[in-house]
Amino acid sequence: MDFLRPGSWEEALAAKAEHPTAVPIAGGTDVMVEINFDHRRPEYLLDLNRIGELSDWEVGEDSVRLGASVPYTSIMENLRAELPGLALASHTVASPQIRNRGGVGGNLGTASPAGDAHPALLAACAEVEAESVRGSRRIPIDDFYTGVKRNALAADELIRAVHIKKADGPQQFSKVGTRNAMVIAVCAFGLALHPSSRTVRTGIGSAAPTPVRAEAAEEFLNAALDEGGFWDNGKIITPSVAKQFADLCAAACNPIDDVRGTANYRRHAVGIMARRTLTWTWESYRGTAATEGVA
Repeated sequence: MDFLRPGSWEEALAAKAEHPTAVPIAGGTDVMVEINFDHRRPEYLLDLNRIGELSDWEVGEDSVRLGASVPYTSIMENLRAELPGLALASHTVASPQIRNRGGVGGNLGTASPAGDAHPALLAACAEVEAESVRGSRRIPIDDFYTGVKRNALAADELIRAVHIKKADGPQQFSKVGTRNAMVIAVCAFGLALHPSSRTVRTGIGSAAPTPVRAEAAEEFLNAALDEGGFWDNGKIITPSVAKQFADLCAAACNPIDDVRGTANYRRHAVGIMARRTLTWTWESYRGTAATEGVA
């Protein structure tokens, strides 16, 4: 195994172009596990740790540009207001040591359906900034996951950053694991309210071959909130609406049985998390609306 260590982003892109099979490593919290257990033996490792710009973030007027290597700890400490759903998801990642090393770019590159960042990124309508020596492009998060641990990156592309819209409403993240820490998600759920567009987005993790949205559930809830005037009147969402939303979220799953949980349990748990996160986010929205004199 050869170790490539570029000193700049341009050198990294050139190395990736010359060695398309090279596996990028920054935090190493996913890659090193696979190597240590001999699940993966790449010909080249492409070390990105000398490229400081990958650990930077920029808060713009409407969105946050998050460098691929920004650690979860920094998201928790510095971007809680702008990216509340991702900050909540970051809290659930493994241990403090891993949160200090791991970043969203690694989650995206690995593209495991159990990655903790994915539900929050889906709910927040993120875009992945990918680059190669041929140029750069932004990949909508809905198009990024192409299969089990597969993504839309070309062989010569690297993830440079993630662009995430700043929260314009409450966001939540919920995760089920076999213990409270250092655990891979049995299933996870993210929810974001977008009052500016009067829409709701979801994200489901570890309950399908790829991270997915519950699009039918979103469409149902968007219509129910609009028809009932909920965005304007700030009323409590009725139990029947919450249950239907939860059932549709569960139906969006396509899980497997494995050592962490059965398919039936995953569907059930996603439905429970969907109902709970909807209740939490809507209560938060109602509180804000009341303060602003909407309700």
